[in-house]
Amino acid sequence: QVQLVESGGGFAQTGGSLRLSCAASGRTDTIIAMGWFRLGPDKQRELVAMIISGNQEIYGDFVKGRFSISRDDDKNLVHLQMRSLKPDETNTYYCQDPPTTWGQGTQVNVSS
Repeated sequence: QVQLVESGGGFAQTGGSLRLSCAASGRTDTIIAMGWFRLGPDKQRELVAMIISGNQEIYGDFVKGRFSISRDDDKNLVHLQMRSLKPDETNTYYCQDPPTTWGQGTQVNVSS
């Protein structure tokens, strides 16, 4: 089993930046990809970013070059650097080890 713990959420102003981190523990040798999700307008989790073994990166369409995902396999960490944040990106951000392992989420609040 893999356990995931997110950190780094908090408050930012419009246009500001935050860096989220996800620490994996347990059977980390089974991890192939790691992703970040948030709740979309339909209250379903939508992809923010994902990084796959070999460092292939996938981003949601709304990211438009503002976010960057990275991984530190030695420390079992995945980071999400978010820049140019918007108020409507206030949300809970979840780390995922696909397909079914999730962290508890970290709250991001962006003020206008």
